[in-house]
Amino acid sequence: MRFSLRAALLLALVCLVALIPMAASDYYISLVIKMMIYSLFALSLQLLVGGTGLVSLGHAAFFGIAAYTVTLISPESGAGNFFFLLPAAIVAAMIYAAVTGALCLRTKGIYFIMVTLAFAQMAYYVFHDTKLGGGTDGIYMYFRPEWRVGDTVLLNIDTPYAFYLFTLALLLLTWGFLALLMRSRFGAALTGIRVNEQRMRAAGYSTFRYKLAAYIIAGGLGGIAGVLYAVKDGYVNPELLAWEQSGLVLLMVILGGTGPLWGAIIGAIALTLLQEAFQSQALLGDIATHWHLTFGLAIIALVAILPKGLTGIPDQWRARRSKPTASSTATAGH
Repeated sequence: MRFSLRAALLLALVCLVALIPMAASDYYISLVIKMMIYSLFALSLQLLVGGTGLVSLGHAAFFGIAAYTVTLISPESGAGNFFFLLPAAIVAAMIYAAVTGALCLRTKGIYFIMVTLAFAQMAYYVFHDTKLGGGTDGIYMYFRPEWRVGDTVLLNIDTPYAFYLFTLALLLLTWGFLALLMRSRFGAALTGIRVNEQRMRAAGYSTFRYKLAAYIIAGGLGGIAGVLYAVKDGYVNPELLAWEQSGLVLLMVILGGTGPLWGAIIGAIALTLLQEAFQSQALLGDIATHWHLTFGLAIIALVAILPKGLTGIPDQWRARRSKPTASSTATAGH
């Protein structure tokens, strides 16, 4: 009964989101697309942080590498074929994840965080300091790719509404894939590694292989988000691989809550809306020119008030209600 109710609510929510472009302006359509892309990006990191217990500060490398790959191999005239461009970009991100993950995963804790950051910065400077990606100016993608077989176009995402629905479909597929993955034996093994890796090794599990597989999958999913970001703006620059981007998506996961998968989506939506609000002169006036300061203070306050993230609010509320007050304790003592 509870499952069918949740399924009905989820279906209603998806339908509502799909209908937003019917009544919204181009600005709000673009904003919702951005939130969906970052939600997908945050979901990919959630597999590592919430699913496996691996806190990475270099996740933007996969995001940026896939974005650059799809842009670099797109034809300069005419729309490219997404049947080739999307898998190529995902594979590029997964290859980088496999190579770097094989080295990063030999470390733990703060050392793992710093090594992932170092590899991400290496990728950043490859595109920043060479002509491969146009240097600091970045490069443009002049046409949105098409899904086609030969000369037959199966899906054209050049219109804003088509791209909106396409992004929503990929977000739902990613969420469904991760939900099934975490309920599988593989997901149970990842949860065991997060809880107690030594016990899992003692039980005969090759924890390094499981963590590497999760790292590669997360890299591929982060690559999908990078492709969507590149196609959305038609432009990429090295900042997509910068450590600030990795920190931003990590904040999304922490703000939403590292427990349930949908926490990453909640965190991505909340952080994107906060950014937009603090940059809005209509809301904050001249203070908006210093939005980094106010945004940072707001994040510090939210993390302090909500240690379990936004998804932990119901548990926090129930814990406070069930906690006995001083007066009730005194009455019970008499």
